Amino acid sequence: MTTIANTKDALAQAKARMEKAVEDFRKDLAAVRTGRANTALLDNVRVDYHGTPMPINQLGTMSVPDPSMIMISPWDPTAVPLIDKAIRTADLGLNPTSDGKVLRVPIPALTEERRKDLVKMIHKVLENHRTAVRNIRRDIKEHVEKLEKEKKISEDDKKRALDELEKLTHAETKKVEDLSATKEKEVLEIK
Repeated sequence: MTTIANTKDALAQAKARMEKAVEDFRKDLAAVRTGRANTALLDNVRVDYHGTPMPINQLGTMSVPDPSMIMISPWDPTAVPLIDKAIRTADLGLNPTSDGKVLRVPIPALTEERRKDLVKMIHKVLENHRTAVRNIRRDIKEHVEKLEKEKKISEDDKKRALDELEKLTHAETKKVEDLSATKEKEVLEIK
C-alpha cells in the first residue's frame, strides 16, 4: 500500500482498490455455470501436467461449437486423459468424452434445484465482495481521519473527502449488485 499524503491520493487509492474488487467479482461470476457453455467454466480447473498444475487453456485450444458443448483440443495428445481426469474431479458436474485427440464437454441443462444453489452461491460471492468494498472504505476513511489529526488537511477537506468516498463506495457496490442481478437472471432463465 502506498503512502497517502492527501485526500486526492486517498480517493485515488480507494477507487483503484474498489475497481479491483469489482473486477475480481466479475471473474468469479464468469466461473458460475449458466445453462450455456462458456470456456470460463473451466478457468479454475488445474491439470497435473508433468507434475505442474496448469490451467486447461495453457494445454490446448478451447472452443464452444454450440451452446451446450465445450471442445478442448490439446496440443499434446497425451494430455487428453489428464484433462479428462481434472474436469471429472473438479466437482463441476461435467462428464467429458474423448476420441483420443479432442475432449468434448457436454453442458447439461440445469435443474431447478441446481439453479437455486447457484443463486445462493452468487449471493455469497456478492456479499464477500460487498464486504471487501466496505473494508476498503474503512481503511481509506481511517487514513483521511489520520491526515486531519496530523493537521495535514483541514476539517472541511476531511468532510469533502469522506463524502466523495461514500459516493464512490455506493457506486462500486451498485456495480457488483448489478453484475450479480444480471448473472442471477441468466442462471434462472430456462432455455
